[in-house]
Amino acid sequence: MSSFRKPLTIGVNLWPQDGAWSEYREAVQAADRAGVDSAWTWDHLYAIEGEPERPIFEAWTTLAAWAALTERIELGLLVGANTFRNPGLVAKAALTVDHISGGRVWLGLGGAWFDTEHLAYGLDFGHSPGERLAWLDDALAAITALVRGDSVTSSDTSRYAFRDLVARPLPVRGAGRLPILVGGGGERKTLRTAARYANAWHGFGGVERFKRKIDILAEHCADVGRDIGEITFSNGPYVCIRDDPGEALAALNAALEPYGSRADDDETAWVGPPERIAERWRPFAEAGVTFAIADLMPPFDRETIERLPEVRALLGGR
Repeated sequence: MSSFRKPLTIGVNLWPQDGAWSEYREAVQAADRAGVDSAWTWDHLYAIEGEPERPIFEAWTTLAAWAALTERIELGLLVGANTFRNPGLVAKAALTVDHISGGRVWLGLGGAWFDTEHLAYGLDFGHSPGERLAWLDDALAAITALVRGDSVTSSDTSRYAFRDLVARPLPVRGAGRLPILVGGGGERKTLRTAARYANAWHGFGGVERFKRKIDILAEHCADVGRDIGEITFSNGPYVCIRDDPGEALAALNAALEPYGSRADDDETAWVGPPERIAERWRPFAEAGVTFAIADLMPPFDRETIERLPEVRALLGGR
């Protein structure tokens, strides 16, 4: 498997709920112009912050639009819900958006967790998290084969029923060169799936939790014969950049207020000037986290987007 591991890069995760389309268009174009390395969005059919019926955009069509609206920024889902779509169709969608973008797409995938949207849409949620994670592993086995250019026929025990399936065109960067990001922290199943198939793994929480998960991921990599050095690690705190930390906290709290939330005592909410944000990220970078992804909600704070490259420079990124 080809390595997509990189020096430290900086990204934005743009919530796909509650904003007007013009806000998403302008935010991703601003990130592209500012030199931010990547832009990501959720994959949900119902809103996960506040009332579920709040407005929310569909993820793969959003990525396709972003691909046509931008020139250099990498794009992906943080992360796609495997239960929403047949993985053969996911591979086809990702390859299509890869070509629209000229080879800038990451295929993000996870087991899914939000039962409300599955019930509303009549989607099979499975009987347990373990079953959904088994489906995820099955899906990624098929997807990685398809983007290599292989034909896929499902076994009798598979969740899926592929028969001599092929997916064309192949990735812009060549056969097998469509990077995959796996999200989630399950130590027995999710991290093992990441060890098998992922070019990047996205986790959550504090730095000590990250270190533990990375150690477990390393054990899984050893078990499956994979070099953990091929896998990039990512995390995604709330970020608001202002030279005055108090002003930054107030701006972030104002953005979170519609969801009944505040950032005052949240260890995953980082506010202040670029130097302060870099200090919060540095322990993660030292632990091996080289995808730094700032979590932003509408109306997508423009000063934060435009100053994120300053943080990257302070951390020694490109």
